[in-house]
Amino acid sequence: MSVGMLVAQSSSFDPGLLFRLVDVAGVVANGFLGGALARRMGFDLIGFLVLGMSSGLAGGALRDMLLGAGPAVVLTDPAYLTGAMLAATTAYVLDIRGRFAGRILTLVDMLAVGCWSATGAAKALGMGLGWLPALFLGTVTAVGGGIARDVLVGRVPTIFGGNPLYASVAVVGSAQMTLLATFGHHQIGMATAIVSCAALGLLARRRGWVLPAAAERPAVSRRPWRKRGSSGRSP
Repeated sequence: MSVGMLVAQSSSFDPGLLFRLVDVAGVVANGFLGGALARRMGFDLIGFLVLGMSSGLAGGALRDMLLGAGPAVVLTDPAYLTGAMLAATTAYVLDIRGRFAGRILTLVDMLAVGCWSATGAAKALGMGLGWLPALFLGTVTAVGGGIARDVLVGRVPTIFGGNPLYASVAVVGSAQMTLLATFGHHQIGMATAIVSCAALGLLARRRGWVLPAAAERPAVSRRPWRKRGSSGRSP
């Protein structure tokens, strides 16, 4: 095959295919993470499927609902539902617990954050929205599934504070994708967001980086109220 043919094939590559592959990969990763949580909670197969599908599909479904561009892609493309169900079922069949498995799950989780922050921002830009909605939808896509997963098991979503950086990592990935896609570098934007989110997220967990808590007003000691003119002595 000649060099000219290779260049022609590379130039005809459809970025939409990359978008779809990255998006489905994020669904599978989060579906597996939802199944892993179901195992820790002692759920049966239905619980695995519900948590896996919610974790893998909620962020993208919310994104598409906010965009209002017809039915959510998770309903029109069978790869999404199939991927989430297979990932949850795999987590049900395979019992992989331990330190090594925990590290793998952490890596997969942060890769998924990068995947979905990039795809969410790209889809917003593709609909003609500005940079701020792109940042918002990229972040929502990345963290929506995790929020749904946590709420379903009755725990406070981990992005609400006291945990290593997570939503902040999604904001970084969304910003990178928005900036690079604005200049026409969609593929570079996706790759950059995925790699940087994984690196930043893993480093934040290793170093224990968290956002500062809300400032609290210092307590002011007050003297007991005394009626004017009263000496405080008993008659």
